[in-house]
Amino acid sequence: MGKSAIILGATGLTGEILLKKLIANPSYESIKLFSRSHSKISSPKILEFIVDLQNLTSFSDDFTADEVFCCIGTTASKTANKQQYKNIDFGIPVVASKLSKQNNIPTFIVISSMGANISSSVFYSKVKGEMETAVLLQNIKKTHILRPSLIGGDRNEFRFGEKIAKVVMGLLNPLLVGDLQKYKMIHPEKIANCMITLANSENKQVIFSSDEIENISNYTK
Repeated sequence: MGKSAIILGATGLTGEILLKKLIANPSYESIKLFSRSHSKISSPKILEFIVDLQNLTSFSDDFTADEVFCCIGTTASKTANKQQYKNIDFGIPVVASKLSKQNNIPTFIVISSMGANISSSVFYSKVKGEMETAVLLQNIKKTHILRPSLIGGDRNEFRFGEKIAKVVMGLLNPLLVGDLQKYKMIHPEKIANCMITLANSENKQVIFSSDEIENISNYTK
């Protein structure tokens, strides 16, 4: 019998790539999607739950699987209200981790961000650090936190500031070597590959920097 997975954020840039890869992977038999809107991808493997992601607890009986992949995230430009921003970037992953613990899901993998630090004076980095801390407090048997740098690729929505940053980082990437490699822009496919590899490995490391995500992805078949 194949494995089952939950994806939070399957309509986003990385989540959509991850979904396509899990569909193509014969190890996975079923994939539950918890999203605000329907995915544009169809497959007999998919079971969709259209939900208010800030009210996941009302779907606790359906929140069962072997693995949870959390690809939730917003931006300051998209969500200007700081409390609403925190409700998304902190609240959704933390509630998902609590449901995973409650329902004995042994694997929880979440995308955080480079610079995440609970003591940071930068609001975005502090929220990500608080999210990581709260997720780790659940003591889920297999927890992996990914801290990618700027994520490349083309989104369905236009983000002007991010677009400029991607152009600049595309030029700088070849110059970032040695200890600076973790600052390189990373493609979302690399993140998706890394998530699947970690879910199917005995790797016990918890937090992964962007260059480590890249390296693990390079070994993905």
